[in-house]
Amino acid sequence: MVLALPSFGCYLRNKLLQRAADAEYPLKTLIFGPPEFKTKNLNIPKGMSLIHLGMFMIRTFTGRLNKEKIKLIRDRWKGKYVLKGVATEVDAEKAVALGLDGIIVSNHGGRQLDAGEATIAVLPSIAQQYGDQIKLMMDSDIRTDPDIASTLGSGAIFTFLGRSLMYGVAAMVKKVGHQVISILKKQLQQDVKQICCERPSNLHKHKMIN
Repeated sequence: MVLALPSFGCYLRNKLLQRAADAEYPLKTLIFGPPEFKTKNLNIPKGMSLIHLGMFMIRTFTGRLNKEKIKLIRDRWKGKYVLKGVATEVDAEKAVALGLDGIIVSNHGGRQLDAGEATIAVLPSIAQQYGDQIKLMMDSDIRTDPDIASTLGSGAIFTFLGRSLMYGVAAMVKKVGHQVISILKKQLQQDVKQICCERPSNLHKHKMIN
């Protein structure tokens, strides 16, 4: 008999409903202010708004990365070098040629181009071509345990996720980190057992439904 755990989405939805009826969260927001991008606020002079943060982000990140700049960093930096934002086999080939240690297959959650191809769709072909030459990782739209299992089964050695943790912050505030990770870990273990896989590193041998 398999013990069925409640889905992660149902759990957080229930928590959000509980939080909505709890005065603690709005009270603390009133006292301490709304959530902020603390690390990025360092780039906003005192008295300026988030509009100026947006202007800073545009100046800093828009169209400023290319092969020559990646190579320049590689020539100067002898430590581990991982490139995030790889979305095609062509990008992966360039990363390998430049001597990078790893790549993160990512479309940044579709924020910049929501019509772009899903990362889970391009990961298998990148893994087949370059998985033995460079460490492959992936993010973008990974929210649940089947998402993690599918990603590992498609050739990634590691996955990133942020949205689930953000949902957890909204639902559970201080308990977010350990609680969300614990839920995902338990449910991933259940997924692995249900498809008769010994360990997550063997998921690539099992057909997963994406």
